[in-house]
Amino acid sequence: MKKSLIQSAAYTIEQEAKAIAGLKDFLDDSFETAVTNIHTAGGRIVVTGIGKSAIVAQKIVATLNSTGSPALFMHAADAIHGDLGMIQKNDVVLVISKSGDSDEIKVLVPLIRNFGNTIIGMVGNTQSFLAKNADVYLNTTVPQEACPNNLAPTSSTTAQMVMGDALAIALMQLKGFDGNDFAKFHPGGNLGKRLYLRVNDVYKLNEKPSVKSDASFKKVILEITRGRLGATVVLDESDKIIGIITDGDIRRLFEKRDETKDLKASDILIPNPKTVLNDALAVEALEKMNELNINQLVVTDPENTYLGFIHLHDLIREGII
Repeated sequence: MKKSLIQSAAYTIEQEAKAIAGLKDFLDDSFETAVTNIHTAGGRIVVTGIGKSAIVAQKIVATLNSTGSPALFMHAADAIHGDLGMIQKNDVVLVISKSGDSDEIKVLVPLIRNFGNTIIGMVGNTQSFLAKNADVYLNTTVPQEACPNNLAPTSSTTAQMVMGDALAIALMQLKGFDGNDFAKFHPGGNLGKRLYLRVNDVYKLNEKPSVKSDASFKKVILEITRGRLGATVVLDESDKIIGIITDGDIRRLFEKRDETKDLKASDILIPNPKTVLNDALAVEALEKMNELNINQLVVTDPENTYLGFIHLHDLIREGII
């Protein structure tokens, strides 16, 4: 039984993968026309459908909005009972239907056409009412559903979802929508933090441990302990950074020698510590730590002035990791 269930799952995935791969063969001038029409219309994208296609429509709306293309969902059944008022003059209407021949679609499309709005169909039957009455259509035909009875919308809804993603990403690229724009629309949660949180927002909560180059070995240890960051910066008389001493350096020093009381900070510092600019993204600091296999970075301004430390624990606390 277990094997047959796994085989069933594998079959479903294979069928849907084939359906998605086949969409590439349907990308032609119609796709470019659809994207261009949306981009130049100056309004929103009203996405509508019935049944499972309506659920897909809601996901496509969410993706469009998050990638800089204003969109809203209109259920096809509700549209013909008053919700058509959602459509404004410059809006483009994306109508999603597998068959393209459902009763609601046949009623809805002529009404939208009377408004003068551009209609883009997303349809799995190129001979359907929707395909023939839309200004342009995106072909989402699938060979068969993953359902063993070839009835339940499975491969077809997956194909609609992927075509919607392709449409959203094409519009995103046409608009020049970049990471900074994305951050504006995703300020919440860990994703938002990765996009906008900067080192400046994090390091100021930490201590700012430092010693002069002539500081005693004892003072170095006390400063590392006080700062609770596992390190201290070593500064010269002009407060310029000349090195760093970590608790790991101290441990390795004890492995090599027993007598340490006469040592100065200048005797044990590691020159050219790894730094990060204060206005860098926090995720950039994380990437640098991972690359160098270290737990902290010295924070500086563009003039290389010592500002403090950012620690791996800070990034964990902020949810960057």
